[in-house]
Amino acid sequence: MRLPTLLFLSFAALISRAAPAPADSLRPLSRDRLLRYSYANDLFFRTDYYFTQGMTLTLVHPALARLPARPLLAAGPRGSTQHFGLTLRYDGFTPLRIQDDFIRVGDRPYAAYLYASLFRVSSQPALHFRLTTALEIGFIGPAAGGKELQTAIHRVTGNAEPRGWDYQLRNAPIIGYRIECEKQLAAAPGRFELLGQAEASLSTLYTYAGTGLHLRAGQLKPYFTDLGLSKSTSPDWRENWQLYGQAMLEARLIGYDATLQGSLFRADDPYTLPAGDVRRAVLRGSGGLVLAHGSLRFEATATWVSPEFTGGRPHRWGQLALTQAF
Repeated sequence: MRLPTLLFLSFAALISRAAPAPADSLRPLSRDRLLRYSYANDLFFRTDYYFTQGMTLTLVHPALARLPARPLLAAGPRGSTQHFGLTLRYDGFTPLRIQDDFIRVGDRPYAAYLYASLFRVSSQPALHFRLTTALEIGFIGPAAGGKELQTAIHRVTGNAEPRGWDYQLRNAPIIGYRIECEKQLAAAPGRFELLGQAEASLSTLYTYAGTGLHLRAGQLKPYFTDLGLSKSTSPDWRENWQLYGQAMLEARLIGYDATLQGSLFRADDPYTLPAGDVRRAVLRGSGGLVLAHGSLRFEATATWVSPEFTGGRPHRWGQLALTQAF
């Protein structure tokens, strides 16, 4: 049985055996149920290097509050509405030229990872505040299937076959904890919102601290009311539609990046970058459009990131996402 399947089945078993979620009258549990899939690829900008593709599958469901890991996920202030979710995430990375069958010294290593993120979202509409905490467990290395996935896609699309995946980072565990705070800075209800955010991650994959701004403008629901969708609809058909643009700008201070430096648990990777070549200050920006009606939402986003290592280039990629409330 492949590791991704085993990982998913392990979490499913935890849900089925977990005790009922403890009552918390001070922090009510939302009954919202959401399923979201996203696919990202730099092919949208006709490039094929660095972050080359990624996928996420996210389930938000009240049953996930029963997991034994719940006490590890910090809750927000009293009165916060609680959402619990599980994300499976895959990302793959390559150097500038995938046609070379040798190690490109000074370039980004081949790397792929797959991890599960159990998260808790505490939203307080009255305070225009949200706290998200997440526990992340998975692995980096060949078991994530990066070589097989990129090779298969390139064969189907008639693109050059990657020849350097034999030098990718070796299998190693991922374990981490992430926390994010979001606060409304300015708003015109239903038309415009400016949010400030701060985020930190302590992980064997990514360790960083960051802060940024998130702008939304158009026909939209208040950000802190829910997670952007709910199954219920309004008698006024206009309130069931959302169409808005959004943009984000974030600055990060990087402590550790396993996709560049290799895992903390191994010293036998074929090739990694030295710590001194990793850029410790990185800018990330994104912009896109969101269209939603009732319980269905579609998102198209473009992301830009500044060079992440000495001699590296800025990079761009696109992402499409679909979310369904059920």
